[in-house]
Formats: sequence, structure tokens, C-alpha cells
Amino acid sequence: MSVDEASSARLHSASATHGSAVDSVLLNALPGFGPAAQRTAHTKAATLPASEREPEPIYVTRPHLPPLEEFIPYLQGIWDRQILTNNGPCHRELEVRLAEYLGVEHISLFANGTIALLTALQALRITGEVITTPYSFVATSHALLWNGIKPVFVDINPRTLNLDPTQIEAAITPQTTAILPVHCYGRPCDVDAIQMIADNYGLKVVYDAAHAFGVQDIGGSILRHGDLSVLSLHATKVFNTFEGGAIVCPDARTKRRIDHLKNFGFADETTVVAPGINGKMSEINAAFGLLQLEHIDAALAQRKRVVERYEAGLNGVAGITPVRSDAFRHNHGYFPILVRPRYPLSRDMLYQALKDVGIHARRYFYPLISSFPMYRGLPSSDPARLPHANAIADQVICLPLYPGLPPEAQDGIISIVARAAGPA
Repeated sequence: MSVDEASSARLHSASATHGSAVDSVLLNALPGFGPAAQRTAHTKAATLPASEREPEPIYVTRPHLPPLEEFIPYLQGIWDRQILTNNGPCHRELEVRLAEYLGVEHISLFANGTIALLTALQALRITGEVITTPYSFVATSHALLWNGIKPVFVDINPRTLNLDPTQIEAAITPQTTAILPVHCYGRPCDVDAIQMIADNYGLKVVYDAAHAFGVQDIGGSILRHGDLSVLSLHATKVFNTFEGGAIVCPDARTKRRIDHLKNFGFADETTVVAPGINGKMSEINAAFGLLQLEHIDAALAQRKRVVERYEAGLNGVAGITPVRSDAFRHNHGYFPILVRPRYPLSRDMLYQALKDVGIHARRYFYPLISSFPMYRGLPSSDPARLPHANAIADQVICLPLYPGLPPEAQDGIISIVARAAGPA
């Protein structure tokens, strides 16, 4: 069976399971997926052995899980020690080993990335207004609101999809105290330009580096830039601890203050130095992180192969623009494509066509943060001020990408996207 035949069979097999009115309309519009082709494919799918069918939906990502038996000794150690949290031995070891792996000096682990972001802003005593991007996961701006800070949205660069440094200065007011950029999809921000602006105006810089685990520029880890960088170790990220987060700190003194803040503000048994929060990572999460570190390089290598297959398969597809990273070392955490106006289907039609056959791509980041009710009233949320962010949000789809994504399933995704574009 050829790749196209296999893709067609899987497409229509899944369609039989997930079929809808949209399904039939869209599939009929795809070259090679008209009624006759569908009948043929349905017949083929119905006669396939169960082992050759595609029974499971394909999600945009799946967590990388090491063999369960390798986790048991870590659990046994926790049971033996009976230390479950509060900066236990697994927690301390993971902070050291992660810093070594990432090539940074100090890391403070957290229960999740959002609390880490909240605490980073608190640690730097940021107030007033903070300039940030509308093109991100909503937690970026929610962390500002939770600290009583006003977000000021600035447009993105349409090539990098990161905060556009040329737009920042015009948004600075006497109330501005910091810049909160995002290394979107792990693509490094223009860190030099942002730092120059920050230095000129006396602003702090906190990088939301949720996507940037292991990413490097030519000088090393991009996590070393700014005053603080915040990682997410959520299950959807390239390196996960089930739930988790971390702050990369420039020095031991800053890490110490952050460690106090994530432990209710306790500096010792009887001294509370700040109104902190409970942001500590548990021993089970930290132990899982230690095990994950043993497999991370293999997982990143698998991701790289998936990305290369997408790039080869979608190369030259009219109206589809893959978003590529210019990082010195990339983590291949996402594979976003932009569905341009000359593509025969709209972005949402392609998204629905994939979804109808059990392929759950995601429109990261649609809708923009600035369109949500708690932000849309801000002057900086005016769509006229954010033309690039609005345009990209209406074009982007992140295709499924994770270690273990079967090549034949990936070829099916490529086939659907490419066939709708018509002959090359």
C-alpha cells in the first residue's frame, strides 16, 4: 500500500468514526477525496484487519513517558524516606541537574509555570504597567492581573511571531516597570534589542520561556537573558514533570528570595519575610523529572525527525508556510503552519477537516489574549494596534508533534494538507 493509499484509508476510516456534515463537505472539496474515492477508501478501511486501522485520535501532543518500571525505584525511595515535599532530596537534586543540563547557574522549581510566573513578578517587585504580547497562552497576562499589574499589549513581528522590539518604546509610559516577552514556540526573542530598551528606560525584563526548554542561541541557553526566565514543565511541554515550572535565576541571592516566596515567605522556621505562596514542587514530580532527564535527549531527537518529515512533506505546498526557528539549538516543541489566503481552504476549514478525521491540531494562539473579556477593554487591545498578531492568529495551526508519532499517521496529515492545495 502506498503512502497516499494508507493515508486515504486512515482518513476515511477515522471519518467513519468521527463523521459530520462538515466532514463530507470538506472531503468532497479535496482533490482525490470525492465521493468515488471515499467509497473506495471506506471499502478498504472496512476490510482492513483491526491491527491496521487507526483507532486512536491523534492529538497535537502526547506526553513523553519513560518505562514505568524505571520509575518504581524513585517511588520506593520516596516511600522509604517519607519525605513528600518541602525541598526534599529529589527536589534539590533536580534543581542541580536541570541547571547543569540547561547550562544556567540557578533554578528554583515550582508546582507549575503559572505560579512561577506570578512569583517572578513578585520577586522583582514589578508594579504599574508591563509591556507584553497578546500572542501567547493566557497565563502570561493572567500573571500580571494576579499581581495587580496592567498589561500593555504590543504587536508581534510577523516573521518571528515574538514581541516586536520596534513597537515597544512607543508603549512606554511613566508607569511602565517591565517587559514580559515570550519566546513563542521556542523561537528566541530579539533579546539584545529588548535589553537595550530596558536599560535605556530602567525596566526589568522577565521572559516567559514556557516553550524554551533546551533552546540555545549562539552564546548558550536563551534562559540566561533578562532578569528572570520562567519555564513550564507541564505535561504538554518537551520536558515535563506532569505539572511543574521553574524560574531561572541569575544569582544565588535572587534564588534564595524566590525560594522564600514559593514557601509562604518563610526564610526559616519562625521568620516570614514576604506574603509568599505555596508554589513548591512535590517529591514525586521532582523524581519524575530526574527520570525524564535520562531520556530527554532521545525524546528531542525523535521530535527533530518528526519536524524534518513535516518540512520535507509540506515543502512547496502552495499557501502553507511552516514557521521555522532560527535558534542555534531548537527543541522542536511545536510545528506551526500558517494557512495563507491563497490556500484553497480557510484556516478554520482545514482545522475542521483534520478534526473530522480524528486529527486534533490546535490553533495556538487563537483567539488572542487581548480579545478575552478581562483584556478587551484596554486601549492596547484595539485590533487596529495589533494587525500582525490578529492576522497570524487567524492563520496558524500547530500540527501534531510528539515522540512516537507514527510516520504513517504523519504522512496522512501531510497528505490532507497537501492535497487540498491541489497539484504542485
